[in-house]
Amino acid sequence: MKIAFVGKGGSGKTTLSSLFIRHLAAAGAPVVAIDADINQHLGPALGLDDREAVALPAMGDRLSLIKDYLRGSNPRIASTATMIKTTPPGEGSRLVRVREPNEVYDACARPVELDGGAVRLMVTGPFTDADLGVACYHSKTGAVELFLNHLVDGPDEYVVVDMTAGSDSFASGMFTRFDITFLVAEPTRKGVSVYRQYKEYARDYGVVLKVVGNKVQGQDDIDFLRAEVGDDLLVTVGHSDWVRAMEKGRPPRFDQLEEANGRALRMLRVAADATYELRDWERYTRQMVHFHLKNAQSWGNERTGADLAAQVDPGFVLDENAGPRVTATA
Repeated sequence: MKIAFVGKGGSGKTTLSSLFIRHLAAAGAPVVAIDADINQHLGPALGLDDREAVALPAMGDRLSLIKDYLRGSNPRIASTATMIKTTPPGEGSRLVRVREPNEVYDACARPVELDGGAVRLMVTGPFTDADLGVACYHSKTGAVELFLNHLVDGPDEYVVVDMTAGSDSFASGMFTRFDITFLVAEPTRKGVSVYRQYKEYARDYGVVLKVVGNKVQGQDDIDFLRAEVGDDLLVTVGHSDWVRAMEKGRPPRFDQLEEANGRALRMLRVAADATYELRDWERYTRQMVHFHLKNAQSWGNERTGADLAAQVDPGFVLDENAGPRVTATA
């Protein structure tokens, strides 16, 4: 399953995504965790110190390698110079899977040991001084979008993405790349404003959206969220001494997380698992192509000097049977 955490800045989406990642790892599930937020805090939330977090390889800095690997022998892609963030896979493209070894993971992923297991962590990389005034953050998240476009995942496999705050996710088609999107909302008017934007923008694309109420202190907060978001409210999370200790750099063992918050995480997994039965690979591929053609016409053709519509392989559907598999060597 591909899972996104979104929400207003300061809503707690990184904290909740890190707790969910820990929950999955503690259950022994294979997890790829991706920090696609402009504020790169997922690594520290998973227990990395500042030195370790800074040393993580940035996907944005390795975009050429990612493109070269994913392009494979696809005859519709003349060169990596003509690949843009929305370029879809086709016959000959290399696909990536959650459990396999491959060159993208070698270059961009690092294992993070948690007390319940280990996960692969990938990060877009921070916004640098060189980017200021000349680049937008979507130049970084394009690497994540390409990765997701070429990803084949199955049941009981998880890719969890901590997305950029607010409604910036809609600047590309990446918001359609997920089986379920958890929107973290505080019980305030500002807290639910992003929910309204997301709901409006996503309504025509079959996005499964569920709200996680955070920083909830009592029934009045729950009633407020229910009145504002209705049945989209999946679960609420309150104060956590475990999280407070984690934010101070002294996290207890994960099995000491409060039972109420552990129960909330289990509900998130149940909701995520249920979406796999609804997965429509043909629609997923069709949406990928839709946004690629939009980007090609808007700016991609002019920037690359190529007709990027020709990259679309009309007979290709991304699914569990697509492409060759990469296996570990002895």
